[in-house]
Amino acid sequence: MKKTAIILGATGLTGSILLEKLIADSRYEHIKLFSRSKIENLPNKVSQFIGDLLEFEQFKSDFRANEVYCCIGTTSKKTPDKTLYKKIDYGIPVAAAKLAQDNNIETFSVVSALGANPNSKVFYNKTKGEMERDVQKQNIKNTFIFRPSLIGGDRDEQRTLENIGLAIFKVIQPLFIGKLKQYKITEPEDIAQAMIDLSNTTNYNEVIVTSNDIKSIAKNHK
Repeated sequence: MKKTAIILGATGLTGSILLEKLIADSRYEHIKLFSRSKIENLPNKVSQFIGDLLEFEQFKSDFRANEVYCCIGTTSKKTPDKTLYKKIDYGIPVAAAKLAQDNNIETFSVVSALGANPNSKVFYNKTKGEMERDVQKQNIKNTFIFRPSLIGGDRDEQRTLENIGLAIFKVIQPLFIGKLKQYKITEPEDIAQAMIDLSNTTNYNEVIVTSNDIKSIAKNHK
């Protein structure tokens, strides 16, 4: 049976790659995008629902699919206000998970981050950890929480410090062995592929998908 998928964050780096993969995947006949801005020149199998994602309840009647892929995320540079930051990185994924549960969607995949911990004293890690905790509280049948390390890839916007960090990471990555292996750069293509693969398998029983597992799952697909 052909499937319908929902993507949140399709304009971002990982989300845009995920969208391309789902468009090319014959298992999916319909892809729904929920976002603040429209993406041009998409095929007919893609429907777009434009609105304020901070008021997620407005989408309830259209929020119906087999799977949800949540790639929502911001940065402290783009969103310096911590209250708004939390509304985006915590509020949107949790609201989406609640709607998924209400509408009997059985698979929910969300991108979190390495180091997520609701008890962390670091605001970023704490926010991601609280998001993970409350997404899991929705008890969606198939819940997958992806924890990549620093995400690689080319972004449209200029992020000078982030680009410097990526360049340094690439140089020192050969030193990351043993437990440090999890800190190697995670490519957005691998995250997108792992999300799709786990949504289409029945033999993965973990909720938390580590950076090492993301790479392993994607590698097995190639």
